[in-house]
Amino acid sequence: MGKRIIARARGKGGPRYRAPSHRYLCKVEYYTGKGEGVVEDILDDPGRSALVMLVKIDGKKIYQIAHEGAYVGQVIKYDGEIANGNVVELGKIPEGTKVFGIESYPGSGPKYCRSSGSFAIVVGKTENRVTVQFSSGKQKVLDARCRATIGVPSNSGREEKPWVKVGKKYIALHARGKLFPRTAAVVMNPVDHPWGGKRKRPRPSKTVSRHAPPGAKVGNISPKSKKKVEKV
Repeated sequence: MGKRIIARARGKGGPRYRAPSHRYLCKVEYYTGKGEGVVEDILDDPGRSALVMLVKIDGKKIYQIAHEGAYVGQVIKYDGEIANGNVVELGKIPEGTKVFGIESYPGSGPKYCRSSGSFAIVVGKTENRVTVQFSSGKQKVLDARCRATIGVPSNSGREEKPWVKVGKKYIALHARGKLFPRTAAVVMNPVDHPWGGKRKRPRPSKTVSRHAPPGAKVGNISPKSKKKVEKV
């Protein structure tokens, strides 16, 4: 009997695939009202690629994704002027401005563009709706009352630094519950994966039926676009 493929094992759960969330620092959020806060500290969260800043506002302490150029003692304004680090409603942000930590609906807290170096650009506005464009090119229409942070998340240059040793990458990825190193399915043995073994050349198609058994659901599961080949 074959082993569970990685997709099934990850879904089943277990120590190997479970993210060590007990080591994560905090949950990032926005202050519910308006006002000014002060950055008290800038911290590293093992579960995030961007740094986190501790903001004290109206006697409360909240954690936010740190922006490029953040420093201890910086004043963070909610619904204030358009400046790096300030949290402003999308309807009040000029077109062409880079934003991150965008709310999915008013009051939801930061949901989009939270990883280091990721941002969106405000490209269009109507009375109640704002269109933002992500780095992938995809555009999304959101409520104008949704808030976002002006600027770009910190630590954007992390990908420019080489890993040098594979052990460093192993530790970094396992700190976030990622499986590393990964082995290509086609170089596995038949017992380990449906694509494994040398007798299955040419390799099978990546298109898999939605009704296939769990052990065979590997690749593109019921893709919307399929190339149809006409039989001559």
